Amino acid sequence: MAKQASKNAKVKDTKAAADAKVWTKVIRAVRSPKSGAYTFKEAIVHKDKVQDYINQK
Repeated sequence: MAKQASKNAKVKDTKAAADAKVWTKVIRAVRSPKSGAYTFKEAIVHKDKVQDYINQK
């Protein structure tokens, strides 16, 4: 017989799910002044601040 999923596994935290939708993962390519190679910077940013993060140097 197969195992049944517990009731606790099906319960979802709706507040946390709603808060997660306002955050975005942003990946920026940054050029190294020393070698000239590109590196990638990742950050989790609020969706209202994405353009500010991309435009910063």
